[in-house]
Amino acid sequence: MTKRSEDDAMATSQVTCQYTRSDAAHFSFATMSIVHLQNVEIVNPVARFSDAYIFKVTFECIAPLEDDIEWKLIYVGSAESEKYDQELDSCMVGPVPVGVNSFEFEAEAPSPEKIPAHDLLGVTVILLTGSYNDAEFIRVGYYVNNAYEDEELRENPPEQVELNKVRREVLASKPRVTRFNINWNDPNQPIAPPEELADFGGANDAGVTVETVPKPQMSASESDSVPGSSFVALQS
Repeated sequence: MTKRSEDDAMATSQVTCQYTRSDAAHFSFATMSIVHLQNVEIVNPVARFSDAYIFKVTFECIAPLEDDIEWKLIYVGSAESEKYDQELDSCMVGPVPVGVNSFEFEAEAPSPEKIPAHDLLGVTVILLTGSYNDAEFIRVGYYVNNAYEDEELRENPPEQVELNKVRREVLASKPRVTRFNINWNDPNQPIAPPEELADFGGANDAGVTVETVPKPQMSASESDSVPGSSFVALQS
């Protein structure tokens, strides 16, 4: 079995959606990115292990899309194998108007019984992905630290993990964004390899210069979650 590092996992998780609209230019190049991620806000970066993950995502669509965009949240259960990855939830967003759009994404916590016991605590990864016609075009990865809130438990952990006493913290200030080039007219047709934006623009870790896109600003918020799973398109 090949052991995955957390970085490998980062590079390889009830939805309320709301739209705001603005005008944008149209481009005819099939391989030019039509959807640009502008902002990801983690509503509850610090929470209990069992609490839902809540994101507010803002993106710009610069040309009409015939089909919906699928967003997923994946929890990497173990660095040992992808078989422990859990898809926490998915959301079909559409129809997508040209302009700036935003939606709230809420996904339940992972099932602890599907995670190896020795991986319940410590650092892991969650992946927020966007796909068009099953072709992934964007991936945002965050490190997540699961630890006991109580210092005594951290120093002397019980043999069996007591998840009701575990706090998770998403490192919202240090996301890793990878953009995949797809053919938007035919997403099943492979083209160039993915471009990793370690700092959301400029050069990536390998020193390869990539196209600069509107810089996503990842931030944490202490606002309350909004329950529900309805999709509402709003007029500008």
